[in-house]
Amino acid sequence: MSAGPAAQAPVRAPRESASPAGTAARPPRARLRERGTEAAWGYAFVAPAVLLFLVMGAYTVVYGFGLSFAQWNGFWPEWHWRGLKNYTDLLGGSPTYWPIVRKAATNTLWVVIGVPLLTVLIAFPLAIVLNSAKRFQGILRSVYFLPYVTTGIAVYFAWNYILEPGGAINLLLKAVGLGSLQQPQGWLGNPDTALPTMIVVMVWSAVPVAMLLYLTSLQSLDTSLLEAAQIDGAGWLRSTTSVVWPLMKPITVVVVLLNVRDSLQGFQSFLIMTNGGPGDSTSVLGLETYRLAFLNEMSPTLGLASALGWLLFLAALVVAFINQRAMRRIG
Repeated sequence: MSAGPAAQAPVRAPRESASPAGTAARPPRARLRERGTEAAWGYAFVAPAVLLFLVMGAYTVVYGFGLSFAQWNGFWPEWHWRGLKNYTDLLGGSPTYWPIVRKAATNTLWVVIGVPLLTVLIAFPLAIVLNSAKRFQGILRSVYFLPYVTTGIAVYFAWNYILEPGGAINLLLKAVGLGSLQQPQGWLGNPDTALPTMIVVMVWSAVPVAMLLYLTSLQSLDTSLLEAAQIDGAGWLRSTTSVVWPLMKPITVVVVLLNVRDSLQGFQSFLIMTNGGPGDSTSVLGLETYRLAFLNEMSPTLGLASALGWLLFLAALVVAFINQRAMRRIG
């Protein structure tokens, strides 16, 4: 007589744990102790970086924000509290500082507009040409990237020699028969040409990174899109403007906003090459912040410098907000 399917089913041994050998044998306290030791080592390795950030980052930010509401020259034993007076002086309330800030803001606006625009107009065609080059692409890429890796201060001094009255630019113009375009005072000594010249120098430094970003994006494009455009009868120019350029919008947004940020915060080139001159024709907000903090002959303007720095920080936040909205729309 049959015992039935259930009775004939073989009895299976219990499956062994898949945990590594020895893990299940350890008591819970030992595992907790081991995890605690690993966490302690992790905190020990992270602690120096956190401490450095707290001292050099968080403390400096809080200290500078408090200083923006005070009057101090760096040597007085105490601050003199002014409230919002520093901000109102910088935004029109002081006949001494408002004209300086207004002129610097105007120059900064020209830089913020000119540098990103010219960088895109130069970097994108260069990336197109470099992407189509079949030979020496690596060498050309290195040559184009050279301005970015060259030491900034050395480059700025070299530009000073090139742009002075007897420099290479004036000599070249004279050699090709364009002597009427020479600048007897030098390109940085003429108030009409100083700021445009500084914009050109900044663009020269910004183009390499922008070009590599465009080149990377071009090399990742789907070639079938270009082939389809060519089949439809589109030439090289039409394919570039109607197919390639629209696909470069995300990279263009990144390039523009990176250069806007650098234009707002950067002042080293202006400090080394012109120091804001001639007159105040190349004065920018970053340079004025530096002057108020360190070059004002013991005047109690550290609070004004801190307030101007925070105004620049708010401008950078606006740029970041625009960046976020633009990327959302493109995405």
